[in-house]
Amino acid sequence: MRDNDIKIAIEGTRGAQLHADLDWNPNDVTIIKKRYSAFFKTELEDLLEEFGVGELVLCGINTHACIRMAAIGAYQRDLRVVLAEECIDSYNEEHARVSLDYMNGKIAKVAVVAEVIEALRPSAAGPAQ
Repeated sequence: MRDNDIKIAIEGTRGAQLHADLDWNPNDVTIIKKRYSAFFKTELEDLLEEFGVGELVLCGINTHACIRMAAIGAYQRDLRVVLAEECIDSYNEEHARVSLDYMNGKIAKVAVVAEVIEALRPSAAGPAQ
């Protein structure tokens, strides 16, 4: 793509714009990806450490490239990784299936959004006595 000057999701292009329905605030931290992995030459690792994050839920496109690379990068940094099944996709179904089969249960857990939401809810019982 670099040799052919193809810029699909490069900063400043239409493909890199945030979706209009995203609940985003100008004060939110935004990471500008440079390559498939969100960790490559970004401040993501430092921010996650600063915020004390131990688990990531990944959403996005190209399961076989960006999602896979970000999941592997997170796993290599000892983070737990969840792939939100309805929130990831790929233009190549076979590559996506092979990637999910490779990751699920090894470096990541594939979960439906309802499971992710339930896991994020505070416990109704409150803190342990």
